[in-house]
Amino acid sequence: MTHESRLLRELRALIHSRRVAALGTLNADQAAQPFVSMVPYAVWPQGAALVVHLSGLAAHTRNLQVHPQASLLVMAGEAVGEPVHALQRVTLEVAAETPERDSDAWQAARDTYLARFPEAEPMTELGDFRFVLLRPGGARQVAGFGAARSVDADEIRRVLAE
Repeated sequence: MTHESRLLRELRALIHSRRVAALGTLNADQAAQPFVSMVPYAVWPQGAALVVHLSGLAAHTRNLQVHPQASLLVMAGEAVGEPVHALQRVTLEVAAETPERDSDAWQAARDTYLARFPEAEPMTELGDFRFVLLRPGGARQVAGFGAARSVDADEIRRVLAE
């Protein structure tokens, strides 16, 4: 049995327990200005990716088409009486891919997303929506005050695989 560090367990729990993240993209229309938006996400363990379902009308979707490199911040919720500076969080460096509609990857992304968000099923039939795979290349984890570290892509893939 392989030893797993406390930080790795906490990172896995954070990514798998949260349902929304802040997606940071570079604005496609304004000299690559940063743009942040909220996105629901699902973990696709087999594909070592996070799945988001985005409208083609949304600014972040257009931004990802021009600049597929982005950041995704997943953060623990605030707790009454707890210092906000110690909130657990991870910023993932991601590369966005949009699988072809009805391809095997698109179907797997759809299945993964709908397993977490079954109420989104009608939106999957809308023509302007697409599934986007966010493939992590590395991350920066803050597991509490004074507990920060860089995480490489292999470790992130292991976290997503469960």
